Amino acid sequence: MNQTRILLADKHLILVDALKTLMDAVFRIVGTAADGRALVSKAEQLYPDVILTEIDMPHLSGLDACEHLRKSLPRCKTIFLTVNEDLESAEEAFRRGAWGYIPKKAPVTELFKAIQLVLSGRAYISPLISREPISVFISRAKSREHQEPLTFRQREVLQLLAEGKSMKEAAKILDITSRTVAFHKYTMMEQLGISRSAELVRYAARALIPGKSAIPSLSY
Repeated sequence: MNQTRILLADKHLILVDALKTLMDAVFRIVGTAADGRALVSKAEQLYPDVILTEIDMPHLSGLDACEHLRKSLPRCKTIFLTVNEDLESAEEAFRRGAWGYIPKKAPVTELFKAIQLVLSGRAYISPLISREPISVFISRAKSREHQEPLTFRQREVLQLLAEGKSMKEAAKILDITSRTVAFHKYTMMEQLGISRSAELVRYAARALIPGKSAIPSLSY
């Protein structure tokens, strides 16, 4: 059996189980995760060679997880297997450190091809997303890179609040105090020039997951 170590992450457990069954005969599946925070935690414990994840994940988006792991596990390569098929999401993924990007409607053979390519040090984007050379695509994506105004912790808090979690619930998930969550919330609003919670929700809709237009209201 191939000793390539793979970590699977998706909020849909039936898909994770199906992928595990499909890939277990070829690769070594070292773990699974159902949310972005679990993905980061397990990756930093298990040191996979490849992470296969979705963009839209609970508690922490796949994009934020990828960006964090690019710094903490620079040798690990993240491939997005996602329902997000727009170019904006793909460009953002590569800006955050992705090595591959494949829509979920792609054939299984394409997934295996992408894994082999990224293991050899070559990035991959599905022709269902873009048919231009990968070097051109990545160069254009990174040329549009902008400075993220929020820290990793602030984005964790933002996503949990945007998912409808109360500050107390967010504090429990992050293992911090409710007062610390409140501090991050109001610091974000000040940094972004936002005066109302509803405006922060609209910012979250744009910033957390490209192409996702609706996020529940913040809880107080």
